[in-house]
Amino acid sequence: MTRALRAPTWRECSSRPNPNSLKFLPGRDVLGQGARDFATVAEAEAGSPLAAELFQVDGVKRVFLGPDFVTITKSDDVDWSHIKAPLLGAIMDHFVAGRPVVIEGAAPTATEERAIVYTGDAAEIVEQLKELIETRVRPGVAQDGGDIVFHSWDHETGVVKLHMRGACAGCPSSTITLKQGIENMLKHYVPEVVRVEQVV
Repeated sequence: MTRALRAPTWRECSSRPNPNSLKFLPGRDVLGQGARDFATVAEAEAGSPLAAELFQVDGVKRVFLGPDFVTITKSDDVDWSHIKAPLLGAIMDHFVAGRPVVIEGAAPTATEERAIVYTGDAAEIVEQLKELIETRVRPGVAQDGGDIVFHSWDHETGVVKLHMRGACAGCPSSTITLKQGIENMLKHYVPEVVRVEQVV
């Protein structure tokens, strides 16, 4: 017996809102685990039938797929009242039809985590940084439809670079979050950290 699909809903991003992003809740797993960020139509067409369908709605600028949600970022000149219903319909139709969310074996997008190999002390620091981001940062920002992932660590300068994805990408308060929240927390636990920067 198959479980009935609930109509998808949306959630306004709350505490530090990005007015151009909405978190859509299909009422079922999207990726199950992990996340994928699609900043262009070409990336979506190469990696996700769902993201490609959402980009067909005029005004969609970015699509972020989370474990059980979809965050859509719109252009400044488009009003949510004009595109919310078509987006909800596209998400519902996609899951009802049973189409795949992502293409298996698709190449990572430009915002996926880089596979840099670290050795010695740098490897230990990177492991600490990733664990802190995974346990103390990502759960909170996922509630608002965003994601923050480790990008790279420069052992010589003490600079940590992070990717802001989903509702966090382009959010007016993301710089404040990065500097006052995440940077201070990482400096506290990892004294080698001098600065945190966002990768654009």
